[in-house]
Amino acid sequence: MNIPLDSDLLRTFLAVAATGNVTRAAEKVGRTQSAVSIQIKRLEETLGESLFERGSRGVTLTAQGKVLLVNANRIVGLLDETAAAIRAKPLGGPVRIGIPEEYGYTVLPRALAAFANQHPQVEVTVKCGYSAAQLAALDADELDLAVIFDWEQPTNGEVLFVDPTVWVTSEVHCVHENTPIPIAIYERSNWCKKFAIGSLENSRIDYRVAYSCDTSGGLKIAAVSGLAIAPLARSNIPPGCRALTEADGFPLIDSSNVVLRRNPRLKSAAIDGMAKVIRDAFQPTGAEMI
Repeated sequence: MNIPLDSDLLRTFLAVAATGNVTRAAEKVGRTQSAVSIQIKRLEETLGESLFERGSRGVTLTAQGKVLLVNANRIVGLLDETAAAIRAKPLGGPVRIGIPEEYGYTVLPRALAAFANQHPQVEVTVKCGYSAAQLAALDADELDLAVIFDWEQPTNGEVLFVDPTVWVTSEVHCVHENTPIPIAIYERSNWCKKFAIGSLENSRIDYRVAYSCDTSGGLKIAAVSGLAIAPLARSNIPPGCRALTEADGFPLIDSSNVVLRRNPRLKSAAIDGMAKVIRDAFQPTGAEMI
């Protein structure tokens, strides 16, 4: 007989996975350390699998624990969305948000759809683009919220998580072994010149520009097809590709902060609600990056 999963156990599991420590997880969920340990044991008994490896410095996820992490985030997220939809007071008015293309197909679609279902009277407008364009739109009062990359120490906004940029290569074609190495870059981006190409030049790696485009989707095509290596956020590495590491002779390009910026001149309950949805949407991503 299959015993159904208890959502309360899943929430405790997520707290332990996020902190890597039973004591800190207990503080996070408001329970005693022994109660958290008992809950994790019950969850492991229910699934018939070990979810954590215990060590002197804390706990780490097993292979089965990593599988559960992804699904537990979805389950708990859906439960929270359902509760919020029932409890939430309807909002109205416009909300204009800017997001990087990298997250337009991954992190945010489900969150934006859930917000639209909860608040059908809110007119949501989304603009995908480079961070510089999003910041300019904020300054021009054309956006209420913007998710941007910040490669310096952020002085404004809220850091959602850190998403390093790495050189990515095909697992099949091994194009990174060519000399000079063919690279893919954003055609109109000062970031590529300063950080991506700069990382190669600082490491004295011989390269040639073999592919240029204006979208991260184009960079993924270049990497997957074996035309070139491409600079991509670690959270956006496509299937069939892998990150090039220092062991391969490639440096980390940058350690990008993903930041939520708000227009200080424009305020409404709808904007506050959307900001919370965006913040919550990035939490599972941050946990998976740990």
